[in-house]
Amino acid sequence: MHTQLDWSDVTTIREAQVRASSFLREKGAKDPLFEAELMIRHCLGWDRTRYLISMAEPIAAETLAKLDELCQRRSRHEPLQYMFGEQEFFGRAFTVRPGVLIPRPETEILVEQVLAAAAAIWPESEALAVADIGTGSGAICITLALEKPHWQVTTVDLSPDATAVARENAERLGASVRFLQGDLVQPLLAAGEKVDILVSNPPYIPSRDVDELDEEVRLHEPRLALDGGDDGLDCYRRLCEALPALLKDKAVVAFEVGIHQAQDVATLLQASGVIEQVQIVPDLAGIERVVIGLRR
Repeated sequence: MHTQLDWSDVTTIREAQVRASSFLREKGAKDPLFEAELMIRHCLGWDRTRYLISMAEPIAAETLAKLDELCQRRSRHEPLQYMFGEQEFFGRAFTVRPGVLIPRPETEILVEQVLAAAAAIWPESEALAVADIGTGSGAICITLALEKPHWQVTTVDLSPDATAVARENAERLGASVRFLQGDLVQPLLAAGEKVDILVSNPPYIPSRDVDELDEEVRLHEPRLALDGGDDGLDCYRRLCEALPALLKDKAVVAFEVGIHQAQDVATLLQASGVIEQVQIVPDLAGIERVVIGLRR
């Protein structure tokens, strides 16, 4: 049973924001005022500047009806990105919907590090073979394909839902990406393919911790994209075991990792026998977030 909001005395955009944010606060939203603003702007199709200079303007009944629906959905902890149908990544809007992990800002660091590592090893014009393992919304593979149009980018995912959304994003954003469906690197190994760059943001949350995540993540985002096995390292083990068969003579391997996992993943990379140098890169919060393996 959900709580009805009373909009009967709401006449302006500012009053709508106050009413919506008050409701969201009761429902445990972390930043109710900002969330209310985002919802109203979504209903109106406005940017922030237009919104801020128009707060005293009247708000239409149909806008309030849309806002009410969004408030009810948010009260059930549905992520705003699923409600709005998109999330920005590397300055581009990516379509997201249930069944696909929502791209996180930290993953932009993974992409930046891949680009930087490649620039340090190969000439700018080199047509590199790149594999992104775990497609999700396509944020990583599509960004790399758009930033480096001469790279041959392949991506693999087990989830047909994720692959479908990523294909949509690639088409809409004009990225040339080859999509394969399968379990981690199996399709590449089966075809005997080797890559210059292997990048992955795999599931890395220990199984027991998945049920402790915020409701917003636990109830709505795909468990397949979150659960990394008993210690969260299952995918990294399998990926690192495959490196000798996968990597060319010069190669970059780049992983996003969870909190307290960087050293273990660095050890797995070194144990593969084909990685000469490992670097660990923190995110903006100082958490060790990206592990890079280099083979020169």
